[in-house]
Amino acid sequence: MCFRARIRISGSAGCLAPILALYKCHLRILQRITIRNNMKKTKPTNYLTCSFLLFLVSLNFSLATAVEQNTSTIAVNVGVILDDLDSITAKVWLSCINMALSDFHTSPDSSKSTRLVLNIRDSRADVVDAAAAGLDLIKNVQVQAIIGPKSSMQANFLIDLGDKAQVPLISFLATSPSLSSKGSPYFFRATEIDSSQVRAISNIIKNFGWREAVPIYVDNQFGEGVLPYLVDALQQVKARIPYRSVIPPMATDDQLVAELYKLMTMQTRVFIVHMSYDLGSRVFGKARELGMMNEGYVWIMTDGLTNYLSTLNDSVMNSMEGSLGVRPYVPRTKELIDFRVRWRRKFQQENPAIDTAELDFFGLWAYDATYALATAIENVGTTIFGFQNTTSNTSMINSSIDLETFRVSQSGQLLRQSLSRTRFKGLTGDFSFVNGELQSSAFEIVNVNGDGAVRTIGFWTSQGGLLKKISLNSTNANNVGLRSIIWPGDSTSIPKGWEIPTNGKKLRVGVPVDNGFPEFVKVVLDPITNTTEATGSCIDIFNAAIQKLPYAVTYDFIPFALSKPDGTPASTYNDLVQQVFLGNFDAVVAATTIRGNRSLYVDFTLPFTESGVGMLVPMKDQNKSKNAWFFLQPLAKDLWLSTVCCFIFIAFVIWFLEHRINGDFRGNPWRQISTSFWFSFSTITFSQRERVVSNSARFVVLIWVFVIMILTQSYTASLTSRLTIQQLQPTYTDINELINNKEYVGYPEGSFVYELLIQSGFDPSMIRVYKSIDECDDLLTKGSRKGGISAAIDETPLIRLFLAKFCSKYTMVGPIFKTDGFAFVFRKGSPLAPDISRAILNVTEGDEMKEIEKKWFSKQTECSTTKPMVSESKKLGLDTFWGLFSVVGAASLFALLISTLYFCTHDDDSVIVTGTPPNDASNSDFNDSLGEQGTAVDQRSLIIPMHIGTESDSLNHQILANTSPQHEGAEENNA
Repeated sequence: MCFRARIRISGSAGCLAPILALYKCHLRILQRITIRNNMKKTKPTNYLTCSFLLFLVSLNFSLATAVEQNTSTIAVNVGVILDDLDSITAKVWLSCINMALSDFHTSPDSSKSTRLVLNIRDSRADVVDAAAAGLDLIKNVQVQAIIGPKSSMQANFLIDLGDKAQVPLISFLATSPSLSSKGSPYFFRATEIDSSQVRAISNIIKNFGWREAVPIYVDNQFGEGVLPYLVDALQQVKARIPYRSVIPPMATDDQLVAELYKLMTMQTRVFIVHMSYDLGSRVFGKARELGMMNEGYVWIMTDGLTNYLSTLNDSVMNSMEGSLGVRPYVPRTKELIDFRVRWRRKFQQENPAIDTAELDFFGLWAYDATYALATAIENVGTTIFGFQNTTSNTSMINSSIDLETFRVSQSGQLLRQSLSRTRFKGLTGDFSFVNGELQSSAFEIVNVNGDGAVRTIGFWTSQGGLLKKISLNSTNANNVGLRSIIWPGDSTSIPKGWEIPTNGKKLRVGVPVDNGFPEFVKVVLDPITNTTEATGSCIDIFNAAIQKLPYAVTYDFIPFALSKPDGTPASTYNDLVQQVFLGNFDAVVAATTIRGNRSLYVDFTLPFTESGVGMLVPMKDQNKSKNAWFFLQPLAKDLWLSTVCCFIFIAFVIWFLEHRINGDFRGNPWRQISTSFWFSFSTITFSQRERVVSNSARFVVLIWVFVIMILTQSYTASLTSRLTIQQLQPTYTDINELINNKEYVGYPEGSFVYELLIQSGFDPSMIRVYKSIDECDDLLTKGSRKGGISAAIDETPLIRLFLAKFCSKYTMVGPIFKTDGFAFVFRKGSPLAPDISRAILNVTEGDEMKEIEKKWFSKQTECSTTKPMVSESKKLGLDTFWGLFSVVGAASLFALLISTLYFCTHDDDSVIVTGTPPNDASNSDFNDSLGEQGTAVDQRSLIIPMHIGTESDSLNHQILANTSPQHEGAEENNA
């Protein structure tokens, strides 16, 4: 009979050797029994049965021996430090840790070579107890790793112990970013660091346009660790933190109420809560009692509270209604669903009296952290999990309190490296350590609704920002943002993030006293009622903007003196703006210019006036400064020079085209030159008497006469304008003239213009200050030579106000500096600033602004109609007439070219000279020479044989007429 058995044995192949040997031995026994039976002829049944039983017993013994040899696993001690082991949360986390070990040892990937032995310690929520527990585990138990502790304060000291003993510390609860600054290679954070969620919170702030937020955090390392990262994240989205609410860890109810009352007196209504769930639940409970969970408030919770929402009771959840929460996003996978079912079954079996336990995020991280540690220990591949001494003193080694004799783990470095390389798909997603930190992927944004329901309203990722859902097409525009939110007070409208305090506190608005320009701001203090009355265009614009707001704002004007009672300067506008930065004023209403250095400390609204800094200078009449050469002023020097050159050029061109065929341009050289220049310059008055007979010359003269006509007409018009119209021009047109001439300049008291003048290069001794418009007029009238000033430097709105009163004496030059105009000042990050800016736009674009300008600046409009003309008549230059000169030059060159080509290509030997012969000796000789040759000479026409051919058709007809017989007969009769 043949038996076959399929045996599966986990371990090495060497354990099968005794089984094979036993099987061969059993075959030999069977063979002997069979032979003996054949010889005795007995029945083999009993022997076969006994043989089979013997084989089974032997096989069982061999298998037991093989398994015993193969399952010699190594026990590795691991420490676990948690708070309050009898609490529900501690029981939940311990159950997850045990399930992770069980799942790992039963997984097919485990080689069963190691077995983790948990050594659990209770730190009783105390830092000292946690340190003592860690010290005991490392020195006495000699654990190879520690899981825990719960708080960041406890982990702070344990990290140092782990570094000294080279024992990795894996915490799934310590979230404070301050632990990362220690730079420990043996600290592994198996949870989301608190700083990873601040960008999600800042994006929520940015999404709803809130400008301020107040953090409410616990006064310990857990609460303070995230604050620097939160401040930086809010600054990146242009939000600020006006106040920090610090809550003691053991705060009483009275302390909580006092702090919440303080928050109620502030304008900010956006609060970011970062604390433990037990303290946070008390804060929300007191906030609801004080009415701070009503409409208009915004509460945002970090994951320190949001991760525990599933464990809080109904009363606490009801107090959080309308708040938002941020927590890590864990995908709902099939493995996670199966684990939740298995965990609940196991937890109920172990704790039948507890029916309110819920699996939270930290339980999932505890599972993944334990699984990662078990994997790393098995991957170390060593059987040495002990400690080695660092000293030879036996008495010191045996001491349980001497830290200097700490033993060092022999496998610590290998285990640290193995943990850094461990990667697997955990319950929370992809699990891996990068520089000891668990990598975050996304965060879930939740909204606490009625009856304690937690609703997911969106997600945040570092790549896509706020998203309504995470999907493959998450970048779709319809997916950006958050879903609808139910805010505190069951409101669906987005809170604006700030409110006027409910304690009756009014807005403190600073206004300058005695600023020299009552049209902008004028402050009068009533001594009887001790109230301040402010008037002016700035006050009216501010009042109109406040009325445009969709909510009521109460405010008081508080005077701020710019000068002392004796008239000496006391403060500047920079000092006035600084009062807002210091918190003495909430706003400033005045003619305050937007400046870059000021915007570093305060916020400005949109400007409500024009911008720029101009120069106010006296006017002078140029007609009073005429001289003998006044007639040259209409044309610039370049035009005069170009015109003279053109006259000379035209003289040469006409001579070249006419002197061969026109007797008017012949004679001795001096006569030819004088005749040519006379002809050219006489075209100014069109009085030239010489005739031109060449078509080319006529073409040139025609164009030149047209140019002369335009020049003379332009000169006449400009000269007439200068002689008849009052020529008012500023005494100075450039600020550099004042600097080079060392002239005195003035600026209004308290203005920033003084800084601009110093930066421009003015000597401080050459700068004088004035307090009013009348004083400025007096200084300008005197001038620099008589103790006054030559120019006043001020902002353009103020200069226009000055010109409204003295419009006939002065003018404005510029703007010489660029500014952004007048605006109102508010605290840095004030939520009122953008609302007031939008209201200013509505005021300036409507009829209200026209009424305000008409009320305060009507004289300026009237003056503009009676102000004498300020003429800056520019001289006519070459840039105006270069086109005409170009046409003349091109026409002249073209005529010269045609004449030259004709001269070179024709062989005619005759020259026709027309015109009246000159009465000099040369002409007499010329006539005599012609007479000797028997040629008839006429005083109007001469024919001279030469190799030249420049005659026109009209000249040919004249030649034929002069040489005809009839002409000769007529000459004889005349003789």
